[in-house]
Amino acid sequence: MLRTLKIIFIAFTVVLFAQSCESNLDLQPEDNRLTADAAFEEPGAYKAFLAKLYAGLSLSGQEGPAGNPDLSGLDEGFSNYLRLYWSMQELTTDEAIIGWNDGTIKDLHAQTWTSGNEFIRTMYSRLLYQVALINEFMRQTTDSKLDARGVEASLRTDIQKYRSEARFLRALTYWHAMDLFGNVPFVTEEDPIGAFLPEQIQRADLFTYVEKELLDIENDIIAARQNEYGRADQAAVWMLLSKLYLNAEVYTGSGRYADVITYTTKVIGSGYSISSNPYSHLFLADNDTNGSQSEVIFPITFDGLRTQSFGGMTFIIHAAVGGSMVPAEYGVNGGWAGLRTTSTLVEQFPGEANSADGRALFHTDGQTKNINNTSTFTQGYAVKKFRNVDVNGVAGSDPTGDFPDTDFPMFRLADTYLMYAEAFVRGGGGSAADAVTYINQLRARAYGNASGNINQANLTLDFILSERSRELFWEAHRRTDLIRFGQFSDQGIWPWKGNVPQGATTSAFRNLMPLPATDLGINTNLQQNQGY
Repeated sequence: MLRTLKIIFIAFTVVLFAQSCESNLDLQPEDNRLTADAAFEEPGAYKAFLAKLYAGLSLSGQEGPAGNPDLSGLDEGFSNYLRLYWSMQELTTDEAIIGWNDGTIKDLHAQTWTSGNEFIRTMYSRLLYQVALINEFMRQTTDSKLDARGVEASLRTDIQKYRSEARFLRALTYWHAMDLFGNVPFVTEEDPIGAFLPEQIQRADLFTYVEKELLDIENDIIAARQNEYGRADQAAVWMLLSKLYLNAEVYTGSGRYADVITYTTKVIGSGYSISSNPYSHLFLADNDTNGSQSEVIFPITFDGLRTQSFGGMTFIIHAAVGGSMVPAEYGVNGGWAGLRTTSTLVEQFPGEANSADGRALFHTDGQTKNINNTSTFTQGYAVKKFRNVDVNGVAGSDPTGDFPDTDFPMFRLADTYLMYAEAFVRGGGGSAADAVTYINQLRARAYGNASGNINQANLTLDFILSERSRELFWEAHRRTDLIRFGQFSDQGIWPWKGNVPQGATTSAFRNLMPLPATDLGINTNLQQNQGY
């Protein structure tokens, strides 16, 4: 499938450039390049293009692991969607810090970034690139296109499902853009191909668009747990709606907590379940088959032989290994000695590194809890959450030890339980008993018994914010959570925030990332976010 994807996509890219220049002329390439219609003569091409849309989350270009990148201007490994998104969501918070001096990367944790930050710029570009791909998929799968190509009925039925999945992926991408940047350039398949300056959509209007898209496909996408692993289903749509509504007060000024209860309840009733496996099994090389996958609603999938990139899980696993850590125990051939955590995360766990809570996955040997020098890997506890070994300790499929099999759980049921509980506390309705039961199911797995259970009196917003960190750290939720709780910029403090060892508050405008200065210089329709 990946080879087919590459052939179709390269041919199709040529067509995109041709279409952008040909205006209304009826042109055909003079050489042997494929036209768009010829590219789709093979029935499998539609699914191959859909696979490219999913691969946009995990891969960085047309040749793995590197060599033909989707984007230029930054090292290809850094330009990967998941690697960038993870960095925006984690390095800017109390959960992660990096010791490298690559460009302006340390400005993320310090919260001193500017509109010239190359990592923020490339995240922005990656989001818009993903939207552009999805828009083109939608253009190439209209009824009129399928009629002209004589696509037969059974394949058309499949393509309609593919279109729902593509719209989900676009809604996900626009949600990330809305969450990170607020008011962004807005383009859909209704806009023309070619050079034009997109209009800027306001954050609240983008919220409305994403909500409508998800509601439109809710009953058209494949039912929960009926799609292939790694592809979106109805529960993924409900999960994204829950995320949208949970943060609606940030995005629009109006809370939608009752809707959070409605849609998390749908997810909870859709057949996903918390595995009896230990918590750590969720983050291993066989997390697609070891039983823990029963909880994972939408993963970004990786395969050490077929999805090779220096971003994604390659980055998250390799960069977290250093000091006295033995790379082979993590299923890799070496550590990149970059990522650690701060004392703030460690102190979320009673007993810290010796906590009875099995989620306290820290490597402490040779590491200090406190950080005096951010560049020194052994300062700050290392995190051993993600590993490229299976439940028996056997390394993943790539014999070189470079590229992991471990999938990234973008959406999982534990998050749904925590969202339900938060929405209940925020007045969205629901049941106190259910909220406590859901949290205790997670804590019983973490402690191995009922010793960590809570009661309704413990169910406060402060507790939920901490519990979300304990359960979901390093899963790319923390920045959004801290903003929703008012703890990201001008309130919360953690080590090296503000670029001082003890931490300091920063200005509230940093709740949004800046639009890149390079784009502002080109697109006169854009206005910069306040403060930049």
